[in-house]
Amino acid sequence: MPALPQHLLTCPVCALALQDVGRTLACERGHRFDAACQGYVNLLTGRGSPFEGDTSGMVEAREAFLDSGHYEPLRRSVVAAALRDAEAPAVALDAGAGTGYYLEALAAAVPGLFPVALDLSKIALRRAARRLPGGVSIVWDVWRPLPLADASVGVLLNVFAPRNPGEFVRVLAPGGRLVVVTPRPGHLAGLEEVGPLLSVPAQKADDVLAAFAGALVETGREDLDYTMSLPRDLARSALVMGPAARHQGPGGTTTPPGQAAPLEVAARFTVQVLARPGHAGRRAGCTAVPGDGTGG
Repeated sequence: MPALPQHLLTCPVCALALQDVGRTLACERGHRFDAACQGYVNLLTGRGSPFEGDTSGMVEAREAFLDSGHYEPLRRSVVAAALRDAEAPAVALDAGAGTGYYLEALAAAVPGLFPVALDLSKIALRRAARRLPGGVSIVWDVWRPLPLADASVGVLLNVFAPRNPGEFVRVLAPGGRLVVVTPRPGHLAGLEEVGPLLSVPAQKADDVLAAFAGALVETGREDLDYTMSLPRDLARSALVMGPAARHQGPGGTTTPPGQAAPLEVAARFTVQVLARPGHAGRRAGCTAVPGDGTGG
């Protein structure tokens, strides 16, 4: 486990600072959380979470689809939004990181960035831990108070994931920014031949802005539209990698014989940037310090 930036993570039991001790996160009161052999750390305590993380099938489908490059324009847009007209952050958090696809690109663009991936799915975080060897991947429910210190994050990514407005604002540093990606009506139109789609409400971006009213200021909004030509296997992956997978029958749908032509599928997103008022320091967020094997 790489050395943690100072005063970044907090203990989910007592809220004291967590320090890295080898492959363990520990606080001064003796609460300890060992890293799994796959690289992630589970900070959930008690009964865990009432919500379900992504399944193995969903994660496999997402990896196959993302590796195909069809969401690369979105990934570039997310990184550009995170860095446009701003100091390079020291810490970036992805709340609902999944396999770490977007956070990996941001880390590659900012030398020395410490990435933090939060997700409820252990299966997804196995992949995130491999993508983010210079950071930490944590099993967590974003509806709970986040295990990060106040004003500790320079950039917070939230891509197709639940939002916890109060906690997002709390962990953002002054001048820090939140990048939110939401689908727009018509997103994934063309996949109906593969299986049923979930409807996308209009004005999702306005709903995001309203949720942070008075706390964050919208500094940018971009609609990103393009068409993807998807072979049938990737079309199926695009459908089952997200929440639509939970609304399909046991076997989903199959491709009728003779219909092997690629599908033309719409990609329609909104990328928003919301900033916390105030002045950031030289680099927004915590500052990384060398580790000595005892944390700190």
